[in-house]
Amino acid sequence: MRFTVGVAVALLLTGCAGRIVPPSNDYPAPQHTNAQNASPRAVQLEPPAARPTPSTPLAAKPSTAVTNGPNARSAGLLAGPDLAILPLTGENAARALSAFRASCTVLTRRTDGSGLTQPADWLRACTLANTTAPADARTFFLNNFEAVQIGNGTGLGTGYFIPEINASRTYSTRYSTPIYRKPPDMIELDLGTFADTLKGRHLRGHIVGNSFVSFGDRAAITTGALNGQGLEIAYAEDPVAFFFLQIQGSGILRFPDGSQTRIGYAGQNGQDYTGIGKLMCERKLITGNACSYQNITNYLRTHPSEASALMNENKSFVFFRELPDANIMGAMGVALTDRTSVAADPAYIPLGAPVFLSMDRAEANGLWIAQDTGGAIKGANRVDTYWGAGAEAQAISGGMASRGTMFVLLPRGTLAKLQSNVATPTQR
Repeated sequence: MRFTVGVAVALLLTGCAGRIVPPSNDYPAPQHTNAQNASPRAVQLEPPAARPTPSTPLAAKPSTAVTNGPNARSAGLLAGPDLAILPLTGENAARALSAFRASCTVLTRRTDGSGLTQPADWLRACTLANTTAPADARTFFLNNFEAVQIGNGTGLGTGYFIPEINASRTYSTRYSTPIYRKPPDMIELDLGTFADTLKGRHLRGHIVGNSFVSFGDRAAITTGALNGQGLEIAYAEDPVAFFFLQIQGSGILRFPDGSQTRIGYAGQNGQDYTGIGKLMCERKLITGNACSYQNITNYLRTHPSEASALMNENKSFVFFRELPDANIMGAMGVALTDRTSVAADPAYIPLGAPVFLSMDRAEANGLWIAQDTGGAIKGANRVDTYWGAGAEAQAISGGMASRGTMFVLLPRGTLAKLQSNVATPTQR
């Protein structure tokens, strides 16, 4: 599973050289003409999260189903509304069609962990998608899909974006936070090969002498556990920004000479992830509706004496690799589409399937395509909406926490087969 879910409120609220922040309240400017020698200036705070546009969600059908079963099939299924009544615009449908089409090469051959479909179920829709013009996208979805409610249908949607941070290929007092490659001696053990009760669980570490040991937690790594191994891709200017880039799992590094490179998730140290936003809110460092990415980040930057310890309470540390092109790839191995792709739990939503959101925040409403997964995106009716890169994407996703109703779109006839327990044919 690729870790891309990023500065989603869910990750924050769910649960480097030793100096993680400068020793004063001054903070290096994010942009300057002579990066290596420029003088620091005042703390650079994040702009506020975008103000949400309220919206009234469609009502879900009453359901007594238990939605925390192992997959969607066990969570209970109900027929959703007729697609014709859903507020699906032509522009939204056209974006979703393009993303769905890109997913078809995987969707028609990937095992569906949700228990809802077989690869062959998608063949007809995928074949038609290849010949459907963008102007006919809405009709395509209306004619070929049906809405299905998983469990009680009550949804939570957060948001993520691709961060851009300043970095340098060389170390300096200004650029002092290492961005590491995955250690070449990293070993990942699939514990499911040792016992059925351990299926889905993994351990990461390396061999030291005759023992299998971890690479250490975040505190150990940020204080030099990997020094001298030549693993540095670059050095980040802002340790707080890099901390949240690690939560995202991918991002863009901008260098002082104007060049840039994209980095993506390559591995993780094997330690548990802890959402420090939840800790900060529980301790009332930030309160109420202020628990957004922007306010969490700003607190860390304006409280440098606390920032290192707070960030180290998240023991997880992510390693990166440089990526060859500008596309941001999701867990399916398909390029994500701004304002159209979502991360979902593949045990409840087939990766590649359309998902319709009807939420209390208008920005999240509409048709999305499940093309990614995330460490905190677990359970039925839980998605993380992808907004791309840039200031607007950051402003929208950083404060995104929408609640409402969610429907999965499946090929027509799927629900009837599931409810009658008729085996899905291997071909159409």
